[in-house]
Amino acid sequence: MKVLIHGGRVIDPSSGRDELADVAIAAGRIVAIRAPGAVSADFQPERRIDATGLIVAPGLVDLAVRLREPGHEHEGMLESEMAAAVAGGVTSLVCLPDTDPVLDEPGLVQMLKFRARNLNRARLFPLGALTRGLQGEALTEMTVLTQAGCVGFSQAEAAIKDTLVLHRALQYAATFGYTTWLRPNDAWLGVGVAAKGPLATRMGLSGVPVVAETIALATLFELVRDTGARVHLCRISSAAGVELLRRAKAEGLPITCDASINQLHLTDLDIGHFDAAMRLTPPLRQQRDRDAIRGGLADGSIDALVSDHTPVAADAKNLPFAEAEPGATGLELLLSLALKWGTEQRLPLAQTLATVTSAPVKVLGDALGSLSASAGQLVEGGVADVCLFDAAAHWTVQPGALRSQGKHTPFAGYELPGHVRCTVVAGRVAFDAPA
Repeated sequence: MKVLIHGGRVIDPSSGRDELADVAIAAGRIVAIRAPGAVSADFQPERRIDATGLIVAPGLVDLAVRLREPGHEHEGMLESEMAAAVAGGVTSLVCLPDTDPVLDEPGLVQMLKFRARNLNRARLFPLGALTRGLQGEALTEMTVLTQAGCVGFSQAEAAIKDTLVLHRALQYAATFGYTTWLRPNDAWLGVGVAAKGPLATRMGLSGVPVVAETIALATLFELVRDTGARVHLCRISSAAGVELLRRAKAEGLPITCDASINQLHLTDLDIGHFDAAMRLTPPLRQQRDRDAIRGGLADGSIDALVSDHTPVAADAKNLPFAEAEPGATGLELLLSLALKWGTEQRLPLAQTLATVTSAPVKVLGDALGSLSASAGQLVEGGVADVCLFDAAAHWTVQPGALRSQGKHTPFAGYELPGHVRCTVVAGRVAFDAPA
């Protein structure tokens, strides 16, 4: 299908392009980016999209999404969560392996990818389980899972208690050039429902200390030094963790890192009167931790911003804080919360968009295969994954209006900038906002 996006402000963070231009798309690729009206008359589009007053940006790439299928369909169906993705401008997403059954067999991975392709919405890139059943004991067949379509290997929230197993996993991954995605959290110290501190003590909530993260980071860095394995650190949550990350990167360790929209904007004070919407993993920490994450994302120490999308059923969330299931829906909020952060940090729009477009693609690297060269970018000859949004428009987060099956979000009632008007995936309009 031939599509012409005309009159918009085209921003491509990877190349520095920021100009009014028309974008011509054919056969799923961008065939031309020209000054308004300068696309060849030979190009006859089947659809024209008026982007006057809109930002034309690369489609967002989200590195942390739980689709809840298979096994947790009461919390989220593939159809609903993929619809939420494109409504939020997300054209590619990485899903975690903690489904039921766990993504530790190639058949499960292939089935999930097949179903996602048939939905014709966002691109899906699964993470395979690092250990069988996420039990932290026997390693999975990483080579077979990679051939089935996995872009890396993760334990989701299940920390590996046995350091010998983790060492062997990193050795194996390093041998074949695979990336291991791990959330730094000590298995013994990292048990609790809130961040350790005065608020948790006052409210009688079991606390997770900062050292649960820093001890896990120190262990990982030592293992990376020994094995040379490439590790992506998932959802860092503390100021001390950000500082350790900076030192590891300065040393040249093959480390990348992401942070969640939740930790970027919220602190433990937002728990208020035991608000279960604030029951998240990792837990919300103090203001100094939030500020360090905001600064780390701005200076590039933290590579990418993620939604940490985790739909939760009403009966699992509407419980006392300590008993509620952790998680929140976030796919439809990722762009707006990135823009809110960028505005508050006084960053150029291109730098803000890079954290959810080109930077996540760099984290994925060669695992994207043929998409590696152009995903997260707007370049001639590149894949036509595009997000059109109105940066000046504001909208109020109303949980009932979210397309995700999960309606729980800590940002309910927030007025946020940036309204997605249209999402194009592989040259096909996957989402078009109602007029």
